[in-house]
Amino acid sequence: MAAALARRRRLRLLASSPNPKPPSLSSCPSPSFDAPATARGRNPEREGDLLSWRLLRLRSMVSVVAAIEGWAQMRGHVPRPDLQRAISQLRRARRYKHALEILSWMDSRKDIKLSPSDHAARLDLIGKVHGTSQAEEYYNQLQKPACREAASFPLLHCYVAERNVQKAENLMASLQSVGLPVDPHSFNEMLKLYVATCQYEKVHSVINLMKRNNIPRNALSYNLWMNACSVSGVASVQSAFKEMVNDGMVEVGWSAYCTLANIFRKHGLNSEALACLRTAETKLSRTQRLGYFFVMTCYAALNDSDGVTRLWEASKCVPGRIPAANYMSAIICLIKVGDIDQAEWIFGSWEVECGKYDVRVSNVLLGAYVRNGWIEKAEKLHLHVLEKGARPNYKTWEILMEGFVESNQMDKAVNAMKKALSSMKSCHWRPPLKLVEAIAAFFEEQGNADDANRYIKVLQKFNLTSLPLYKSVLRTYIKADTVATDIAEMIARDQIVMDEEMDHLIIRASKIDTRGNV
Repeated sequence: MAAALARRRRLRLLASSPNPKPPSLSSCPSPSFDAPATARGRNPEREGDLLSWRLLRLRSMVSVVAAIEGWAQMRGHVPRPDLQRAISQLRRARRYKHALEILSWMDSRKDIKLSPSDHAARLDLIGKVHGTSQAEEYYNQLQKPACREAASFPLLHCYVAERNVQKAENLMASLQSVGLPVDPHSFNEMLKLYVATCQYEKVHSVINLMKRNNIPRNALSYNLWMNACSVSGVASVQSAFKEMVNDGMVEVGWSAYCTLANIFRKHGLNSEALACLRTAETKLSRTQRLGYFFVMTCYAALNDSDGVTRLWEASKCVPGRIPAANYMSAIICLIKVGDIDQAEWIFGSWEVECGKYDVRVSNVLLGAYVRNGWIEKAEKLHLHVLEKGARPNYKTWEILMEGFVESNQMDKAVNAMKKALSSMKSCHWRPPLKLVEAIAAFFEEQGNADDANRYIKVLQKFNLTSLPLYKSVLRTYIKADTVATDIAEMIARDQIVMDEEMDHLIIRASKIDTRGNV
């Protein structure tokens, strides 16, 4: 009976839908472009996801404009929701340049009009990609009050990120003078700025201003206020916390108790801090993991291994896949409290569960091994990670370099530095100065002028040269009795400021003739 009913339902659905036209070969989509699309018809939401997926696959140096225009050509147009979904996904992935390119492309189209929220997103992205000065220029070009109002908060955020107190204060005053609404989020940005710049009296002034103007405070407002009060003592913090508890518009959640716990810990009141964290645990969500790892970090700061383990076990009860970042947090906390065995166990659990090997997770354990002087263990882990198919990043090589230098395995340190420098073409990382100088000192000790020369030339390409490095190279040439042919030009090109010792080394090096005699 049930099977007959199911068949009748399928027949009704089939009869109610138009017969699909057989696609011609010329209209068949490219498998690499949109193979998941079905012949039964396009799902608009699915199409938007496909566009986002397509753009996320592009390399960071490739423009998204050609991809969007190709997509539009194949489909006739690209719906605004699809573009906004793609922008959101790219921002979440920190692909700010690509997200900005989409908004710029939208602005260039006659059939698309940017909304106030689009202008706000564009200004935020301009600030991230090109800096605050260009974000200011964009803001000043906005004519419509609604657009300026929407873009004012991201501009304020730019100033706060740069800790530019004067410009932030001027913008707030400007908004108030023209009657634009200033909401709690703008005041919270000012509170963040004053806490970051240690201007605690101004924090109290902002809180009083919010009270006078009946501007509602939220949990973040109170957390920032409590942090500012901690300078005056615990009593002042408790007074602010009491006000928060009595504020019927604010829910006192786990973040407030974590803030309170950290303040108690800094004042040496560990028992009170632990009591706050116990209360924070009762406020945690059963559907979101975020709070678990904040509370876990607080337990780690109190060197409470049991608290860290308990929070980790509790977080596993939250539905959904545990992200790599959460595994990293747990491993970091366990390393901090000295429980390496448990950290290794969680790392092993992550390896079993992970779909894609994220070398950042293994780097956490690798760093712990190196800091403890376990260089053999670090090398074994590195080989294990390579066998898993992971690609080491610059941080991997930096950690290994540090271990090799500390254990005086300088040949391995040199090799790790080569690998690290080769990765610098695609990132903004710079190796620590002490490691750069340690390798130069190794060449100097060996009297290896050829390698020292090659090394300084590579460093010059990345603007990593310095006076101590050039001194080391010159001492290497002198020790090897080798003529320093182009060092003087390199020093001049790098605009190195000389000192008396450097002048003396140049004179000594200049006395070496082409036969290697001083």
